[in-house]
Amino acid sequence: MTAQVKEVENYVHFHGAAYKGKILMVASSPKISKQTGWPIGFWAAELTHPLQVFQEAGYEVDIASTEGGKIEMDGYSNPTDSSGYSAHDIITLGYLQLDWFNKKLENTQSIKDLNINEYDAIFLIGGQGPMYTFRGNHDLEILFSLFYESGKPSAAVCHSTTLLLEAKKSTGELIIHNKTWTGFSNSEEEFADNAIGIKIQPYRIEDEARKISNTTFKVASSFTSYAIEDGNLITGQQQNSGAAAAKLLVEQLQNK
Repeated sequence: MTAQVKEVENYVHFHGAAYKGKILMVASSPKISKQTGWPIGFWAAELTHPLQVFQEAGYEVDIASTEGGKIEMDGYSNPTDSSGYSAHDIITLGYLQLDWFNKKLENTQSIKDLNINEYDAIFLIGGQGPMYTFRGNHDLEILFSLFYESGKPSAAVCHSTTLLLEAKKSTGELIIHNKTWTGFSNSEEEFADNAIGIKIQPYRIEDEARKISNTTFKVASSFTSYAIEDGNLITGQQQNSGAAAAKLLVEQLQNK
């Protein structure tokens, strides 16, 4: 394993600062789940909570998606959804009141049209969509690998960590080889499936990760804030871990 691995389970606010650089966030374009038939996309808190951390630390943020154009948040992650599941998410609710934020969601860049030299770091947003649009996405694998191999902080949270199951470095070796990382856990999938009454995801990231040799997949208690930094690879367990992962990313940028 890498000599120094940092794990955090807390959330720290950054306060306003002068412009420091630019961070790329990548979300799934809208899809329909083959498991449930639901429209799926990104999980709101996994965009807005890290976004708040980045902006308060003085970083500009661009939002891209797998196909470009309009992106949609998963219904249960929208604080205004009738389910009330995310009604407590006042950070997302606040962003939804801002015209510039809604315009960003309406018109994202495609990952095929990006120049990584414009950015200091990459952050992959989770949700249900990535299970269909991230894994096996060669363009996104290459993009993430370019950031990672250039030494830039490279982060993924929740279901977006599915990309790491197959993403490789230019040497052909998996990025997660000899790395410690996290992602949505089996216990969290079980909770979600039981709450809805159906199997939501086509596979489980933890199951797939544990089939891979020479890598360490770790999880904390269900739905607690948990993020791991191993070199410039940063991962967060689920939607409550986005801010913690963002904090680790900002710390790396500030220490460069």
